[in-house]
Amino acid sequence: MNRDAAWRAAYALVSMTVLSLDQITKWKITSTMTLYSSIPVLRGFFHLTLVTNRGALFGLFHDMADPYRGALFTSIPILAILLIVVFQVRTTVADTAAQAGLALILGGALGNLTDRLRLGYVIDFLDIFVGSHHWPAFNVADASICIGVTFLVLDLLAKGPEHRRAGTTPES
Repeated sequence: MNRDAAWRAAYALVSMTVLSLDQITKWKITSTMTLYSSIPVLRGFFHLTLVTNRGALFGLFHDMADPYRGALFTSIPILAILLIVVFQVRTTVADTAAQAGLALILGGALGNLTDRLRLGYVIDFLDIFVGSHHWPAFNVADASICIGVTFLVLDLLAKGPEHRRAGTTPES
């Protein structure tokens, strides 16, 4: 196996690890908790709270009619997954921040899509808050997507505006 193929396999392993961790944690939570129950982990800051999300990001469009919601929230992630794979192939394996970011996003997208296809909604259970100010509950897939996007943004910022205009890397 050549070096590029080995790196691509490693990035695929990152995606599959995220997918596995996401599904394992969701299975564990749903097998030990009832819907809307909550277990304090760090009182006043972090609880495990089982909720479902029939909407998009942060519950947006949760009240959309079912035939449209299901089609929309299945087709858009599939399109996003295809685009991520295209970006992975078009990005050099030496661009580790971009490749790692794309791998994390891909794993998260696959995790949430698995829920939508299997259940018709996404399982969320990580509940962070301060006082009465709650961040919307999320899961391992969501966290992975956010971390992956952060990697991509930092990668773009590190390359600078000349790279973005010229379409080249700083090493070129």
